[in-house]
Amino acid sequence: MSNKIHLSAPHLGEYERTFVEEAFSTNWVAPLGPNVDAFEKELAQYSGAAGAVVLSSGTAAIHLALRLLDVQPGDYVFCSTLTFVASANPILYQGANPVFIDSEPETWNMSPLALERAFAEAKRSEKLPKAVIVVNLYGQSADMDPIMEICNHYQVPVIEDAAESLGATYKEKQSGAMGKLGIYSFNGNKIITTSGGGALISDDLDALDKARFWSTQAREPAKHYQHQEQGYNYRMSNVLAGIGRGQLRVLGDRVDARRKVFQSYVERLAKIEGVEFMPEASYGKATRWLTAMTIDPTIHAISPYEIIDKLELQNIETRPVWKPLHLQPLFKNCEYYPHIEHESISDTLFARGLCLPSGSNLSEDEQEKVLINLESVLQSGKFILE
Repeated sequence: MSNKIHLSAPHLGEYERTFVEEAFSTNWVAPLGPNVDAFEKELAQYSGAAGAVVLSSGTAAIHLALRLLDVQPGDYVFCSTLTFVASANPILYQGANPVFIDSEPETWNMSPLALERAFAEAKRSEKLPKAVIVVNLYGQSADMDPIMEICNHYQVPVIEDAAESLGATYKEKQSGAMGKLGIYSFNGNKIITTSGGGALISDDLDALDKARFWSTQAREPAKHYQHQEQGYNYRMSNVLAGIGRGQLRVLGDRVDARRKVFQSYVERLAKIEGVEFMPEASYGKATRWLTAMTIDPTIHAISPYEIIDKLELQNIETRPVWKPLHLQPLFKNCEYYPHIEHESISDTLFARGLCLPSGSNLSEDEQEKVLINLESVLQSGKFILE
């Protein structure tokens, strides 16, 4: 499998080793330490937020954000539907009820039209949500101004799930920094990684202090182990934070590299009838964390799943667009609001969408192999075998 072309492989550089070796040489390998403190400061500075807490995962960050907003059993939380399950699972951790909001075609992110309809109905039924989780998909920010206007009108706080969009911008602001609370992921497939990890950012430093407390098992300042509140083992280790510090230093380079990969796909494949790519909104800059395209089934008889299977035979990893959460068996009884009545954008994107290898360390030869085979199968229905 050493020659496998991965969807989004980790890309380590020269800086990470320095911080990790420093952790080892000073024996700061236990949880917490100088790298954790420095990574939080550097991440806050980069994002423009007042502070940050680095954690074991982006999922942990969403969970803590929901608890900070006092989401309780029986409450409702609105959430983007076109996303990975980790965006919504923490809603279930709190015993609350997810309500899923469709995408808009212009950005593939949360539809303000669907969100407004969901709020209007929630007000009529006296079931206003405690929070709204807005997901920034595949490296692009949602259109936050209209979303924030709607949420502010109903006085409901926003959690900005920027797990996939660190490095993207919205009207010159960093993705993740526009809601009450923002979250990042440093999972192994993200644009920068700490192997596994995440972060919670906010301008509310008191809330971040509370999250930091909960994430270290809610241990009280006593000589013995004293606990008055439920806590979690959610903190990032000092070693992994060292990797994150090195990765953050090259984030701009990683964004540029992925955008270059995306552009190469567009130049070769967009000329094929029935092939379109995820649009880039005019309000900001997308990282193109993953290059996502759609295939028109009225023009091409081959489905994305058939392409995925055939590319797998060539050791090329591709994936469908996220299966919308309202279609997942786990959430079969949850409410869902499509973009407009009787038109679900996320369903269409799932049926037609394909994510291509997009790593910042994808070589030209590797991308050429992907391109040659995609061109062949889309143009002639045939597949090139080595």
